[in-house]
Parts: sequence; C-alpha cells; structure tokens
Amino acid sequence: MFYDHQQIEKKWQKYWEDNQTYKTSNNTDKPKFYVLDMFPYPSGAGLHVGHPLGYIASDIYARYKRHQGFNVLHPVGYDSFGLPAEQYAIQTGTHPAITTEQNITRYEQQLRKIGFSFDWSREVRTSDASYYKWTQWIFIELFNSWYNKDTDQAASIETLIKHFEEKGTEGVNANQNEELNFTAEEWKSASEIDKEDILLNYRLSFRAETTVNWCPALGTVLANDEIKDGKSERGGFPVFQKKMMQWSMRISAYSERLLQGLKTLDWPQPLKDSQEYWIGKSQGAQVRFLVDEQEANNQQATANNSIEVFTTRPDTIFGATFMVLAPENPLVENITTAEQKAEVDSYIEETSKKTERDRMADVKNVSGAFTGSYAINPFSGEKMPIYISDYVLMGYGTGAVMAVPAHDERDHRFAKKFNLEIKKVVENDEDVQEKSFDSKDSVCVNSGFLNGLNYNEAKSKIIAEIENKGIGHGTTNYRQRDAIFSRQRYWGEPVPIYYKEGMPYTLPTSALPLELPEVEKYLPTEDGDPPLGNAKTFAWDEANQKVVETDLIDNKTVFPLELSTMPGWAGSSWYFLRYMDPNNDEVFAKKELSDYWGQVDLYIGGSEHATGHLLYSRFWNMFLKDRGYINQDEPFQKLINQGMILGMSAFVYRIEGTNQFVSKNLINEHKTQAIHVDVSLLKGTSDELDTVAFKAWRPDYADAEFILEDGKYITGREVEKMSKSKYNVVNPDDICEEYGADGLRLYEMFLGPLEQSKPWNTQGLSGVYGFLKKFWNLHFNGEVFEVSDEEPTKAEYKVLHSLIKKVVYDIENFSFNTSVSSFMIAVNELQKLKCNKRNILEPLAVVISPYAPHICEELWSLMGKKESIEYVRFPILDEKYLEEDEIEYPISINGKTKFKISLSAQLSPKEVESLVLQNEKMEQILEGKTPKKIIVVPKRIVNIVI
Repeated sequence: MFYDHQQIEKKWQKYWEDNQTYKTSNNTDKPKFYVLDMFPYPSGAGLHVGHPLGYIASDIYARYKRHQGFNVLHPVGYDSFGLPAEQYAIQTGTHPAITTEQNITRYEQQLRKIGFSFDWSREVRTSDASYYKWTQWIFIELFNSWYNKDTDQAASIETLIKHFEEKGTEGVNANQNEELNFTAEEWKSASEIDKEDILLNYRLSFRAETTVNWCPALGTVLANDEIKDGKSERGGFPVFQKKMMQWSMRISAYSERLLQGLKTLDWPQPLKDSQEYWIGKSQGAQVRFLVDEQEANNQQATANNSIEVFTTRPDTIFGATFMVLAPENPLVENITTAEQKAEVDSYIEETSKKTERDRMADVKNVSGAFTGSYAINPFSGEKMPIYISDYVLMGYGTGAVMAVPAHDERDHRFAKKFNLEIKKVVENDEDVQEKSFDSKDSVCVNSGFLNGLNYNEAKSKIIAEIENKGIGHGTTNYRQRDAIFSRQRYWGEPVPIYYKEGMPYTLPTSALPLELPEVEKYLPTEDGDPPLGNAKTFAWDEANQKVVETDLIDNKTVFPLELSTMPGWAGSSWYFLRYMDPNNDEVFAKKELSDYWGQVDLYIGGSEHATGHLLYSRFWNMFLKDRGYINQDEPFQKLINQGMILGMSAFVYRIEGTNQFVSKNLINEHKTQAIHVDVSLLKGTSDELDTVAFKAWRPDYADAEFILEDGKYITGREVEKMSKSKYNVVNPDDICEEYGADGLRLYEMFLGPLEQSKPWNTQGLSGVYGFLKKFWNLHFNGEVFEVSDEEPTKAEYKVLHSLIKKVVYDIENFSFNTSVSSFMIAVNELQKLKCNKRNILEPLAVVISPYAPHICEELWSLMGKKESIEYVRFPILDEKYLEEDEIEYPISINGKTKFKISLSAQLSPKEVESLVLQNEKMEQILEGKTPKKIIVVPKRIVNIVI
C-alpha cells in the first residue's frame, strides 16, 4: 500500500489544530510535567535542519509523559526583541515589528509542519506590550527592593526606609555600591532628591557609571556575547570600552546563592563549571596600600590616596614588588605624574579598543605603562612602582593587584618585560614553591614571619596581622559583577522610568505597559541620544499620569522618560513563568498556577547560554521567590544541551586575481582561494558542481572559467557548523516534502546521541523512510488494510515487549538514537513473522508515536480508534514474554568451545549436566573417560575439564 506521507501529515496537523489536541489544562488532578525549549529568536532566514534537533527531543519526551498520564506543559513563544530586526529597520526603514511578525509567521509554519505538540494557545512574544508590561513590572519591583545580607534575601525598599527613619545606617547590612554613614536625624532632614540618591545606592535595579562595550557604528552598548574578536557580531563594527551612566541589576548580591543552587540541579557538569567560573568565588584579604606622596606629584594627590587590592594569597605580600591598576581605575588620573601622563593616556586609549573578554583571553602578551607614582608595602615599608595594564580588570576585585612576580606567571612576565624586581617569599613554603616562576635573578625574602607555617597557617596569620594593622580584612570575593541593563537601541522594552531633578522615578504600575513609541528613524539623535530620543510622544505627565508629547516637558509636571531600552535578556529571564498563565492581565501568573507548575522539569537548549541567559533567569527567579511571588528556588531542574547538526559545506577554488576556478584535485598547481558555494549548486548527491547554475548564481561569477578534471568540476567538501553564511543549510521544508516530517524527526534522532554534534547527510534519510514504509505495510495486505484479532504468538509478544523495555529505557535516558534502531529491528522481525495482530500493532503504534506522531495517528485511526493516540497509556512491560523457553548452551572442553546444545530454560544445573553427558558429541569427545570437573553456569555455559 502506498505510504502518502504528505496527505497524512497535512490531515493530522489540521486535526491537532482544529481539536486543540495539545492544549494544556490548568485544572486537573493529574501530576504535572513541564517540558520547555530555550526561547527561539525568529530570524529572517527561518529554520534549517539543525534548529529542530532539541525541539524534536523535547517533543518526544513531552508526548511520552502524556502517554504516562502526566498533565504536560509544552509551550512555545518567541524572543522577539533583538538587534537584527533593528539593523534591518535602519537599512530599509521597515518597522522592526513588521519584519518580526513576518519572521514569526515563517517560524510557526515550519514548526507546525514538523508536527510539534506545542500548546499554541499559550504562545508569548517578548515584543508584545501585553508581555513586556510584566517585564517592566518586574523591573519596578527590583527598583523597589534592596538586598538584606542578614536575611540573605531581597526585601521591599520600604523596610530600608523605615530603618533609616529609626536608626540611620546603623545596623544596616546591605549589598550596596558604597558604604554610607548617616543618622536617623540626618535622613529625616534630607531633601527628597538626596533621599532618592541615597536609595539608588541600595536598589536592586540602579543607575551608576559603568564601563561598557560601546559600538559607535551601532550606537549602542553590547553584551560580551554580542562581540567577537573586538568587533560587533552583527555587522563587524569596532567595539570600545567606555564609561557611561547605565542601568544595572544587582546580580552580585545573589552570587553565593547562585553558586550553591547549582548543587541542587541536574545539569551537565561543563555547564555548571562555566557558571562556577563566571561567578568566580575566591577567598582572601582586602589590603590597603598607601601612595607615596613625595612621588605622586599630581596636584590631586592627597594623604587619602590609597590603593585597595583583593588578593587570594595575602601570605605572599612580602614578595610584592610593584602594583598594577586597571587602565579604567579612577585612581589612575589622580596618581599619574605629569611626566607620565602622555604615555598613560595613550595606553588607556589603546586598551579601550579591547573587550574584557579579549583581555582575559590574552594570557601570553603583557603590556602596560608606568604612572610615575609609588605605593608603600605595608609590611616591608619598601616603595613599589605603580603601573597600569590591561590584564587587570576593573570588574574583578578592586581593579588593582599587588604583583608578586616570583609566584604569579603573568606578574612574572610583566616584571621581566619592565625589568622589575622579583622576590620569593620564603624558601621552605611548599605551596609557594609549587607555584614559583622565579629565576636566577630572584631574591629570597625570608621575613621570619612565616617560617615553619604551611599555606593555610601562613594565610590566616597574615590576615590577622592585616586586620591588626587596620589596613584591611579577610573577605570573600566574586568575579561576577552587576549586570548592565541599558541598551541604546529602539527595538527593546522601554524602561518605565522618568527623571525629576536628575533622579529616576518609576511609573506607577497602573500606567504599564509603557509602550514603545513610533519614531521616524531608528538611529541615535543628532545630540547622541538613543533612538527613543526621536520620539515625538514620549514624556511623562506626572499630574495626569500619562504619556504626552515631548515638547510639553517643563520639568515641573511633565518630565523626560528614560531613552534607553532593556537588553535582550530581560524578556527571556522570566518567560517560563508567563507560560503558566499567559493571558492574565492582573498578575504575571496566578500564585496557585506558579505553585502547580513550579519548576521546568526538562529544559533543552544550546550550551551557548551557559552563563548569560541561565544566570539571569536564575537571578530573577530567586528575586521573585524572595518577594513571595513564586515558591520555587530554581527555574530549571533538569537541563540538556543538545549538540549541533553540522552541514557539509562545498568549496570552489579561484585562482587569485582572476575569475578562473580550479577543480579540487588540480589546486596544487595554482595559487587559489577557497570560496564557499551553495550546496544546492551540486549535481544530485555528488561533489560535482553544476557550472551553468554556478555562473547564474551571482553576477560576479557570470563570466567564470573552469579548469576541469575528466570533464568535471569537483568541489571541496568540509563538515562545518550549519550556517546561511556558509551556504550549507538544508531547509526542513524540503525534507518534509520529500521524506515527511516523521522521516525528519526520526532521522535527526537517528544521527547520534542528542548531546553530540553530528554531520547531516541527506542520503541517510532513505533508510529511515524505508522503515516508515515497512511499518505502514505491516497493516496492509497489498492494497487492503488488514489487521487480525487473532491472539499473537509468544514470539510476536517477545518482539513487542523487548521493544517496550528498550524504548522506555532510551527515552528516560535521552538515548533517542538507539530507540530508532530498535524500531527498525522490531518492524523487520514482525515482518518476518508476517505479524498483523491487533494486540501487537496497537501498542506498537503507541510506542513509536512520540517519534513519528503523524503515521501513528493515521494507523491508530485505521484500526478503528475515534480519539487521538496522544493520550493513550503507554504499554506496560510484561517480563514474562522475555523469558526464554530454551537456552543454547556453549559446551567448553578444557577452555575451548566445542559445540552448542539447546536445552529447556527450566532445567536445574544437575539436569543440564546429565543431558550434556548423554549427548552424542560429548560421548565421542570423552571416549569413555570420566570428566575431572563439570561446571554449569545456569542459562549461560557448561565448562568440562577432562
């Protein structure tokens, strides 16, 4: 019978949509299970076959859990704010909302065509005002909260205000920008603006001067993951370090909780390691070094000039011979001498062209500039020259280090480059010796202070002495810094803030959403303001509580609104919660629903989100828990990073300076440049280029000439990341057309383990498609559908239950590739048995349906079922069908297998021994002798020693 996959798949996709088969109920007694894919960004290129890999895996698991009787939440939505749509708008003038809508429509068509069991009724889009209303609401909640270190959680800013009114700063233990000291009386007598300024020091969303990645060509701040090799990933424009007033999120307050929370999560260890490294917990001491006033001849130098450093090795302070500041450290301007100013300024300018990620990665090359000033070592009293260098980061510790070149590799390189003194600490410190980079020119500093102490004892003694001297204290430090939250872009969530006398105030929640205004152009204004500065209606009328025209701003009753927008990670940091109650206009999700759905039980997505998205989501989740809006500590309990599907790229080889192209095996005879070519220009499944199609592909190749081998142009081939820029993408629509969505789903799982990357090969689809046709034909006798009600044989039951056992194990262990192999084996065996028994084929359809839902729905329907197969209980394994009636025993004589004999599985070892000895072959071997020893391993082997 012909397997018409196109007709079948269209039929069932329409059925699922019409009947809302996958719509999830919030009112049920069933246990819940929440399966989620990482938020897709709808690009204009649409999906290629690499994108659905994780979606197929999560869909299989969601369907399996439905078969197990769970109430499954498996939603879909779009992370629909983003820089690509804005860049397209700048280039074409097309509003980002229009291109975003077009891209989403395209994505949705493709996703539906692959047959995913998403609850489409819960779809969310971060760019919809009904969604970002709640992103803005969360921002306001963060603004109106502070972090209480005593309770180790966020609390309402009102509790802090009350404390100030009663006690001032006395007893306040907060995560804050800087230490403040004032009395209750001073607080009460302060002006409203002064109070707001003070509170900004404590708020969880706050405004402060921050060093950012600034891209002048794009007119915006970029996140680290939006930069590659010092240039913007989008457009390849130069990126500079720049100090700007920016909104930030106080994620640093949650560093320890984010670190400890990892212990409770079932995540890949490399992903946990990435987060641990990013958080970067280290224990040591904060130490203050005074700047030598006589050397610091800058007029701004005062007796208060001192440099604070954080060090994990305070026990090496005797070996500190110079200091290094981050180029962007504010102290640099104060301590740089007039003679050194030009050199220092030049170095700062050079450093501004590097991102912090680049600076961290470049461990081999050291550079710097001398400030002309010196610091005093508080233990030796010696003067230490102060340098600046890009290997010190302002965001880690204090933006300054005491350099101990005998015991730190990079300090050692720096000392050698600038001919600085190198001192070891003590000869007999084993821990220091292991990390020593000293050479013949190093000097041993044996102070007598640390002699005979091990590393921990020395560290404790030094910290105690630092505290005794009043120059510092023991402390714990984290590499993670507060997250920059401003972007000078148009296409993002407006920040619900207006400014009065320079101080930020939040809009009332009743005014949300603050909608994105229309603008004539999407570039920064002539004055350098962000694109929202072009809006004609974007000011806040405080008296009438509404947005009004900007020309009404008088800074008395009408005030300017914030012109920056939120970063891309804002909306994606909490979207998993909105899916629980997506249409609620009163709250982001009812408490009873967030309690019911709780954590995401299974989260699947790419490892590229190891730090950014996952850390921010965990942070927002913990904050909302602190404030009592949800109950779960962590958002994602189990997480799987799927690998990539790689594309097979094709290359042509152009002779440099010409438009001549050389076939692959002749390139050694010429100096050539390899150029990616669209894989669709190859002939069939071969490596031969269709030269006519190639010449028509692009105008600059119209007059191409070819140097052929055996009359053909053979391309080079290479497995690479599947990417539109490499012209190696395969459109899933084409695969669905030729092999069906079920064929695509099965093949993507069949390619290999989910977590591994694997190359795509369209030729491999024919094997999977052949399996689907065999499975289909089990139900037909020629052109006639024919399923028997006859009781299956034990052999047929054995095939079915062996498959059930294997597939349950595979799905629960995410080994989807081996399940597909098992399907093929089972169908082949049933075909040999000529099995068309209902009691085999019905459960077989249920077992295969999570992987290939369309064909299974059709066969289920043909077998007379009126309802969808989706909610049928998964078949229960019955081990009795897997028991063997007979065992084939290998008979080993003196360690060598001589023959095999089939015996009943029910026989005792003594009975097996007796029957083996009676066997004709055994009698011939023994020739009347009595065996010295007989060992029967039940159901395995018989060993005989003669």
